[in-house]
Amino acid sequence: MKPAATSKEDILAVCRALIHSQGGQALNVRQVAAACDISVGTVYNYFGSKAELVGAAIESVWYDIFRCAEGQEAFRTTQDCIRWLFARMAYGSQQYPGFFTLHSVNFVSSEKQEGKQRMQQAWQHILTMLCEVMRQDTRIRPDAFDENFTPEQFANLLFSLLLAAQLRGQYDPAPVLQLVQRTLYGTSPTSL
Repeated sequence: MKPAATSKEDILAVCRALIHSQGGQALNVRQVAAACDISVGTVYNYFGSKAELVGAAIESVWYDIFRCAEGQEAFRTTQDCIRWLFARMAYGSQQYPGFFTLHSVNFVSSEKQEGKQRMQQAWQHILTMLCEVMRQDTRIRPDAFDENFTPEQFANLLFSLLLAAQLRGQYDPAPVLQLVQRTLYGTSPTSL
């Protein structure tokens, strides 16, 4: 017999396992309680509503996919960051089949504010990380950015490309790496 889930973290681990094996639609309080070997009331002791449970589970999945390993150093280049992001997307797609597509379509187009807010927080974290990496990337040529083309604008463009690659299930970063190479490291726009 499996031990009962006894903490919020235990319940979230079971939620991740359910999402892995059955998809995001498997998250309902009764199924989570049964999988944790606890009562429905115990789930509600940790999470005030189904929306809170689902939101926390989604945040937990996003964290699992895009967390940096303990002791991992900051990315030295924008290209290192892009490679890592594509590798993590591939991991997320394998570990949580259909999560990105289901999650994006379901929460972007619905009133499920809790899940949508947590997804947007995860996305903002990625955008912030991209901007920070670009600001510290010593390989970027000095004239790559100006008041008309900022790191934030380029991060948004890169993020859009990441989302498009995710929706297509294409995890080869080569085209995006070429874009970064030519735009940030390559020849200056005036000499083209």
